[in-house]
Amino acid sequence: MAPARAQLDPLRSFIVLYVLMYAAFGVASPFWPRFFETRGMTPEQIGLLLGLGTIVRLVAGPVAARTADRLQQLRGVLAVAAVLAACLAFGLVWVGGFWIFLIVRLCHEAALTPTTSLADALALGASKSRTAPDKRFEYGWVRGSASAAFVFGTMIAGQVIGWGELTSIVWMHAVLLLGAAASAMLLPAPDNEAQAAPEPSSFRAIRELMGIVVFRRVVLIAALILGSHAMHDAFAIIQWNAAGVSPTTISVLWSEAVVAEVIIFILIGPRLVDAIGPGGAAAIASVAAVLRWIVMASSTSASTLAMVQPLHGMTFALLHLACMRLIGAVVPRHLAATGQAIYALGPGLATALLTLSSGMLYARLGANGFLLMALLSALALPLCSGLQHSVRRFN
Repeated sequence: MAPARAQLDPLRSFIVLYVLMYAAFGVASPFWPRFFETRGMTPEQIGLLLGLGTIVRLVAGPVAARTADRLQQLRGVLAVAAVLAACLAFGLVWVGGFWIFLIVRLCHEAALTPTTSLADALALGASKSRTAPDKRFEYGWVRGSASAAFVFGTMIAGQVIGWGELTSIVWMHAVLLLGAAASAMLLPAPDNEAQAAPEPSSFRAIRELMGIVVFRRVVLIAALILGSHAMHDAFAIIQWNAAGVSPTTISVLWSEAVVAEVIIFILIGPRLVDAIGPGGAAAIASVAAVLRWIVMASSTSASTLAMVQPLHGMTFALLHLACMRLIGAVVPRHLAATGQAIYALGPGLATALLTLSSGMLYARLGANGFLLMALLSALALPLCSGLQHSVRRFN
């Protein structure tokens, strides 16, 4: 008889993992600054927590990914990271004093960061499995369920906070991560886990990845388009509020973007990438981002904003699907986790730098700062043409 793990349905097992993992993010991520404040942190200390956390994430992701690839134990490293992040989250409730709290929080960030890259590497490999072609599935279905879980988790956390103390978000976050860790060990084994190839050094592995022209283009395109979202994420609500847009309308506008993201991931995106190729999908994302940021720069009309907010489905979800299709085609399987980590590092670094500079841009240019974000997105468009036939060539 085959072991129970081998009989698990891959799609269902990945949906369980992603739902638990992204629900854990959703119940806590929007509320961390407020939680820090309730622990007696000053605005300067909160800024330090968030800023150093960004630096830690940029380092921790690639390090954990390389460890997972060298050991060829992506599931194991994912499970250990999730358990460690859960334990450290529990610690945030109990530790006192800013510096001890800072250390625990940064360790929590370091443990949490690689979970998404490792999960994407596993899901992408399983979705195009060569050993079980009858159990292949569409990656977008899994990632769409994650986005829905994030929103649902945020809504539930908002209700729970209304009933009790803010520490409840930490408990929910940690328990969901423990569930994600357990589900990670029930995932189907990657095709290459049983026959791991000799691992190159980290330097050689990164050089091999960056030697792949298509991969370099994917990272650069993602950095330009996803990085251009930095000003929106930091100042959109401030801009709308200053223009007199009501909180209820702002909530509707934000929800529009999330709903569009889920629809693209699950229903429209996979078929569109199949029909026009990942290069064409990335080009659509670039054009959609240019249009979105131009409108943001020129109008605060609620009706106009309501028409462009759904473009988030294109500027984020469609682009991510196109990038995943290309990464799955060109990145060697023994570098799957490292490839995902480097892919995340590019947009992450761009977002961090643009977030730091967006305050100055918004202070000096106001809404016109979005025109610079449109320019960044437009720079990605010429790079998309070279991706059009990449999947066919590498498969």
